[in-house]
Amino acid sequence: MRSLPLSLALTARLSPVAVLAVAGWALSSGPLATAPAAGQSSQEATTPQSQPGSAPSADPESTTYSASPAPCSAIAAKTVKSLVPGAKVGGKEIKSTDAELRRTCSWNALKGYDYRWLDVSFEVTSSEEKAKSGYDEHTSEKSGGGKVPGLGDEAYSVVNLVTEDGQQTREGTVVARASNALVVVTYNGSDFESKKAPGTDEINKGAIKAAKDAVAALKG
Repeated sequence: MRSLPLSLALTARLSPVAVLAVAGWALSSGPLATAPAAGQSSQEATTPQSQPGSAPSADPESTTYSASPAPCSAIAAKTVKSLVPGAKVGGKEIKSTDAELRRTCSWNALKGYDYRWLDVSFEVTSSEEKAKSGYDEHTSEKSGGGKVPGLGDEAYSVVNLVTEDGQQTREGTVVARASNALVVVTYNGSDFESKKAPGTDEINKGAIKAAKDAVAALKG
């Protein structure tokens, strides 16, 4: 989160301050002080009264989340085992420039000829508005996907097929927003024997399953 520095320089001369201090004494305690009304104590007379209907204004930068959860423990062990057979459940956290706000964990393994890769990223922004902007930016780059109901405040899923040197790889991406935080899950797979990729449904459901774990971890 970024905050703009606010600097305030105040200069004052001693003489005017002294004059103001004397004037303040004259108005509050001296002969110019206002006498309290009948039935009103002197304390009540000098205590500022709040205006009817006034209320503290809401903080436009209020946030739900202040830090990213530990990403490698955000995905349940059973989810990791089912999506990435043979991978270490603990995963590997990717180094971040700001680990408090942005954290990513990755799992990958080759079992037989089947390869799977899963990663989950968390980004906590300074406001819900910024998270919405980030969500729109992520999803505007995608095409052919659709919304995922019941996942965070809003979520989007897309699956793409890539073929390189005759080898297919199918990759699913889920972007979810929960208040001022973003969760991005990437899940892909390949079969190095058949050179085919896993089905769209398998990859899409796997990515959504991991995203649900991640959003639940965000909420604690």
